[in-house]
Amino acid sequence: MPGLIEFEDLKSRVSNGAIDTVLVCLVDMQGRLMGKRFHAVNFVETSFNETHCCNYLLATDLEMATPDGYASTSWQSGYGDYVMKPDLGTIREVPWLEGTAMVLCDILDHHTHAPVPHSPREVLKRQVARLSELGFDAMMATELEFFLFAQSFDEIRKGDFRDLEPISGYNEDYHILQTTKEEGVMRRVRNALFAAGLPIENTKGEAESGQEELNIRYASALDCADHHTIAKHAIKEIAWQEGHAVTFLPKWHHDRVGSSSHVHQSLWKDGQPAFYDASDDLGMSELMRHYMAGLIAYSPDYTCFLAPYVNSYKRFSKGTFAPTKTVWSVDNRTAGFRLCGDGTKGVRVECRIGGSDLNPYLAQAAMLAAGMKGIEDRMELPPPTRGDIYEDAKAADIPQTLRDATRTLRGSDFLRGALGDDVVDHYVRCAEWEQEEFDRVVTDWEIARGFERA
Repeated sequence: MPGLIEFEDLKSRVSNGAIDTVLVCLVDMQGRLMGKRFHAVNFVETSFNETHCCNYLLATDLEMATPDGYASTSWQSGYGDYVMKPDLGTIREVPWLEGTAMVLCDILDHHTHAPVPHSPREVLKRQVARLSELGFDAMMATELEFFLFAQSFDEIRKGDFRDLEPISGYNEDYHILQTTKEEGVMRRVRNALFAAGLPIENTKGEAESGQEELNIRYASALDCADHHTIAKHAIKEIAWQEGHAVTFLPKWHHDRVGSSSHVHQSLWKDGQPAFYDASDDLGMSELMRHYMAGLIAYSPDYTCFLAPYVNSYKRFSKGTFAPTKTVWSVDNRTAGFRLCGDGTKGVRVECRIGGSDLNPYLAQAAMLAAGMKGIEDRMELPPPTRGDIYEDAKAADIPQTLRDATRTLRGSDFLRGALGDDVVDHYVRCAEWEQEEFDRVVTDWEIARGFERA
């Protein structure tokens, strides 16, 4: 794959001066890259083996606050270290930054060097290992939707995030003329990410003014999550370099449609698609039906991993292509789960619930766990739902708020068995803190509505 670098090749490029900086990164609970910039000589001589970070990095929020209530670390325990162990198979060029390479790290306990169970990358790796024991590999792809703005990050922040101006003035879904005007950013995104070793397929305008979508070719589950995280980071940096801001907030304005991150998934066995059965009308194997049955039945349990913030739930609104129901349908974009590629070897299920703010490692891990539960219990898949599913009163609802989703996650025996009590409790506390922080804030809406008239 172009862009990926073998360690010996990295040493050569450092020696000849082509690379002078190595980004040594972990993935935090919010799906962001955190870490250090190493002088490349130091990295290839010593730090390729390991480095360290404060363990609060996996017990913090978007603001880097230090909430109480985490079992893994606290002020009382002194906020010690984790080991950042570079995964040398993830070394790649960073073409949008001069002389720079990147490596992703696994997070280990400082004393035992055992993997930290609630590290997002480890959460996914454990589910991939469980699936491998069943004889299958997971192939996944995520769609990244986001908004591109005329202003820069600094201009928007200094303006108190008011009067935001999308880069276009009208709905640009599949619109070639309007997206031509945005190629100063989007062409760089495609080419830089491809050069970094990501199998980029395309970009397109999405269903709102200033809304973009990036599509990356399917890959193994861990590679897919790595690609998603690197792409999201790169989009922000490239937009910033070009004087623009982007947001992956699912619902930045109540009158605009939201941004999603649909997740496509299928299982393979011995290099062949295990979801395909040529004798079935829809091309669905029995295995796929069991997998989808678990995926759908347990979707309320893991919604917190698909929609991790208060704002995430503002996106679920009828008539916006964001789902409101946990049912499946055949090639129907009003359903929470859509069967794609029916009748072909490319048959797969697309989960449409996740927002653009999801952490792909946690989301994919939870969905794999649900699908495996469906396979292990031989769960029966109900018939597909047809028509406008927004109006289907019999279909089960997606949890309506973060508070509802947190309550369901906390009480999920299924996820506690699949991920472990420590992991579930860790992310329950993460969701609780988000809700607590929101609950204590007085919003502009409340003031405008009630300042005079209440």
